[in-house]
Amino acid sequence: MSSRWYPIYQKGNPQLRVFLPNFWMKLVKSDHKSPQNTVEFHCSMEMTKYDVKNYLEKIYKIPVIDVRTRIKMGKFKYAATGGYVVQEDDIKVAYAILPKDHKFVFPELFDKEQKEEAEKEEKKSLKDMEAGFKKFLQANNKPDVPGWFSI
Repeated sequence: MSSRWYPIYQKGNPQLRVFLPNFWMKLVKSDHKSPQNTVEFHCSMEMTKYDVKNYLEKIYKIPVIDVRTRIKMGKFKYAATGGYVVQEDDIKVAYAILPKDHKFVFPELFDKEQKEEAEKEEKKSLKDMEAGFKKFLQANNKPDVPGWFSI
């Protein structure tokens, strides 16, 4: 069953139908160490192992040997208002196993130089914040009065 609405067909007009899958998949970096020929996906709850395999083979032309799925339970947390407990949505996790000669490695999106520059900028901004906070604390010289109480 499709969740998409198409305009009603009227005689003489072209039929406007585009068939798109109702499924979605998201490539995820695994939290634990796994073999290089195993890829982890988060997918819609309606997908089965066979749907995942066909999706990867037909759309992305990836050879898949086996697919294993599990349902990851959503975390429990307190609501921001009201103080009651709320559960996040459950997630279906699919592990696609590729042939032994295929290896999937996440690409490096940032160069090492860019990472080092970002770290330097973070350290510089942290030092600036520390200096500003020290200046803020020294602004009030009155004893027994908190620093934020200065005018």
